[in-house]
Amino acid sequence: MRRRGIVAANLLISMAALGLWIATARADGDHPGGNGGLQNVNHIIIVMQENHSFDNYFGALPYVPGGPYHQCRNQRREGKLIRTSDMGGGGGDGGDGGGGDQGNDHQCVDGLTCRVDSSGNFKCANSNLDDDGSIVQAFHEQKFCTGPDLDHSWSGSHIEANFNDPAATIFFSPNDGFVLRNDMTTQGQPDNGPETPNSDDTMGFYTQADLPFYYNLAENFAIDDRYFCSVIGQTFPNRSYAAAATSFGHLTTSEILPPPGGYKPITGTIYDLLDANHVTWTNYFSDVPLSGIFRPTVFPFTTPPHVLPVSTFLTQAAAGTLPSVSFVDPNLGFVFGPATEDDEHPPTDIRKGEDFVSTVVNAVRNSVSWKDSIIFITYDEHGGFYDHVAPAPAPQHGRLNPDGIDPGQCADLSNPPLSETPGNGAQCTVSRMEALAICAAFTDFGAYPRDCANFDQLGFRVPFIAVSPFSRPHYVSHTVGDHTSMLALIEERFLSTHHGFSGSHLSLTERDENADPLLDMFDFQNSPSLNTPVTTAPLATPTDPGCPFVPNGPQG
Repeated sequence: MRRRGIVAANLLISMAALGLWIATARADGDHPGGNGGLQNVNHIIIVMQENHSFDNYFGALPYVPGGPYHQCRNQRREGKLIRTSDMGGGGGDGGDGGGGDQGNDHQCVDGLTCRVDSSGNFKCANSNLDDDGSIVQAFHEQKFCTGPDLDHSWSGSHIEANFNDPAATIFFSPNDGFVLRNDMTTQGQPDNGPETPNSDDTMGFYTQADLPFYYNLAENFAIDDRYFCSVIGQTFPNRSYAAAATSFGHLTTSEILPPPGGYKPITGTIYDLLDANHVTWTNYFSDVPLSGIFRPTVFPFTTPPHVLPVSTFLTQAAAGTLPSVSFVDPNLGFVFGPATEDDEHPPTDIRKGEDFVSTVVNAVRNSVSWKDSIIFITYDEHGGFYDHVAPAPAPQHGRLNPDGIDPGQCADLSNPPLSETPGNGAQCTVSRMEALAICAAFTDFGAYPRDCANFDQLGFRVPFIAVSPFSRPHYVSHTVGDHTSMLALIEERFLSTHHGFSGSHLSLTERDENADPLLDMFDFQNSPSLNTPVTTAPLATPTDPGCPFVPNGPQG
């Protein structure tokens, strides 16, 4: 079928999905109270870990025995609305991005569709086709160290979303290519041994027994089950959106090491906005500060007041001297090796990352800083792990990208005016290849084909928790958000003159200008979670299941 035929056939699906997203966002964004009292927030803290989808970590959240949540009654599977009675649980796999009918039910979670027996064993309906024609069901992952790394490239992730037509994910994302893609590429987990029901790590998920600290936070504070990463792709473009509300054409982490002087987006970064308006901020790092992508420093990297070690964050939290905005980075394993890594990027032990986040959260919760802080915990991207919800359209007034820069045609201020023209930005070679991989008509400098995937769609869902005295307790938001939602909240709080739900704040691109700041997750007037206790995470051990990961072992 010709591409335009596909577009025409799925146009109604896309419009219906967009309508559902808008309706859900409006319903939650207009929550009683709006953002009144936002000025009571004096510290916004962002902790962004690595490479896990919402279903991978929280797909089992509705099934916690005695927990506050239940599965949403109606969801989407393979483009069709289904009822939880079809499975005895809820949820589906694939879909057109519709939000089901959770509406104002903020105790329902759009998780996996499962039955759980009296012994805690899961049987889930969510599935993908395997390369031998069999069906792989979502399963309870027993390993805390999974590997090899799954495919989460721009091209590979689009294939995961729509195996038969990866360039058309904006129109239809059945999320049917996770197993097939990872079986067929060395970036994923190609078959080299006998198949078992839990061979394909992409379909695995964890439960409250595996991640007790994260589940405790999710059950007691506020989460969002419609929070997506910003790009269907890897770490660098997603972390770039988290800092600049654009990846200015970049598609791959192969280009994350910056050119001399750092990457210079034409529209600037959140660091630039904060500095220009005299808002204090610091990037607290464990081994490498990720702000260095845009503002390089040299080892040992400390450059007060903007780049300081995580140990200083702990000290300042206790003293009540945190800046207005904090970016807290885990150990990425770049400087001291994988043995020290705690970012949760496979094959790192997930318990190590949970312990790191526990240390950060408890430092704030048990300090004078708690009363006026928000801690956001999220993940840069899905890491190749399955999620059943179709990526949502990007909120940027219908534009194909937030800043006029198309995928693989990078532009920046590295060498103006030439570098400001499409395709002449710094270090874009691999991004060009990624764009071409799913867009045969792509050219380095010519007009970008309208039939090809652009930056008008968010990535897959990732976990998102708001830990704060202002968090609505036991609350599930269904508002569409992405990494630029955190920028929008920062801008609304610190870069706005009105402090109202008017969007009258400074912004970088169309993406953060139009992103929902997720205000429905909070009650800024009453601090309903002020006295909510926080647990500590269990320590990782050398005997954690599947750890350490041994390369070249049998894989399904």
